[in-house]
Amino acid sequence: MKKLAVCCVFTIAACAFVQAQNLSPEQNQALIKTKQGSIVELPGLLSEDLPSIPYHKIVLPGPQYIISDDPEYIRVPEGIALKEVVQPGRVRLYTYNVNGVKEPEKMDRKITTVIKNLGSGDLHIRMLKYASQKPSANYFQIGKQGLADYFASQGDKKIRTVKAGEAVPLDEKLEKNIVKYDELVHGFYEFVIDQPAEIYVLQTDPKTYGPDALKKNISVLPPKSKSGAGRGLYGISNYKVLTDNILDTKNGITALVLADGKTDNWVTGFEGTTGQQSKLVGNYGVMYNIELKWKSSDGKGLALVTWNARSANSQWCNGMAATMVIDKGIYNGGIVKLPSDRLTTKGAPEAVVVQVFKPAGGEEQTIHITYSPPGASCLPTPLIFIPVDLK
Repeated sequence: MKKLAVCCVFTIAACAFVQAQNLSPEQNQALIKTKQGSIVELPGLLSEDLPSIPYHKIVLPGPQYIISDDPEYIRVPEGIALKEVVQPGRVRLYTYNVNGVKEPEKMDRKITTVIKNLGSGDLHIRMLKYASQKPSANYFQIGKQGLADYFASQGDKKIRTVKAGEAVPLDEKLEKNIVKYDELVHGFYEFVIDQPAEIYVLQTDPKTYGPDALKKNISVLPPKSKSGAGRGLYGISNYKVLTDNILDTKNGITALVLADGKTDNWVTGFEGTTGQQSKLVGNYGVMYNIELKWKSSDGKGLALVTWNARSANSQWCNGMAATMVIDKGIYNGGIVKLPSDRLTTKGAPEAVVVQVFKPAGGEEQTIHITYSPPGASCLPTPLIFIPVDLK
């Protein structure tokens, strides 16, 4: 890990870089007084050039993972956006599709999920986690709330039965929703089944029952559209992230960067209708279980913030809204919406406070974070660890 407490003997640029990592007394006070989930301004501090925390990832056992986000915008009145076969066991499905019909005119649609029993016996479904938002053109709100609902979900003890060859809606709420032009349908589910099944995400007329739409033989839309992160079946759904070194507050500000497509590569899978390899650009829906060890050799506390690092990249990156699960610190542990007091954070100098941790007399401590790349936001959304004086 690169140390920041070094002498400025190289160049003016190098000296400026080191100085930029130090909190001013005013910034320190602003940071520790800002409420959890709220925005604090830290001029001159936020940068993608902050020293990175080395880490390694372990693939954890997890569900078969399916995402429907290619095409993101469904431009035809009726079409299948996703069609994948899954095997008995746990399945995670992330539906992220928009009514994009403009021809022959803008029209109300239904975007729904359907599961078909491919086995010879009854299929039983039990929902383990469930998050279903009302369609909206407020993509940031849906992405943030969808993650919060998913993290909070306790599932459902009810077991549904599907006869062999039968198809039923996976989410009854989607069957009832009317999706207007440019509105996003966002569903995030984890469930268990005991027969092989086929999963569909499709767009149809609001009056048409989702399973009945399959009888119309509507076409599967081609992937590789101009927008969307990807679609298909992926073998990686959960990571354990372990830092290679113990973070020490005496070494200054550091950043843990996930879902950047470089240090943390995009997961790959297969697209069922073509058999082609599929890349999930963004790793949306993948769960990162982070374990970071730290200590305070200088008596300082440790603040965790995040920020919209790509705000200057394009018009689509002008806001970021996320949700994480964090350990208890000065503030309560649990689910935190980021930001919690407004819809989005823009870019530097804005940072969002996730948590502040107290030192333990130089003893080693462990921070646990559950992170998943936030839907509708540009990536990465770095986790910045800032030593702070709590006195």
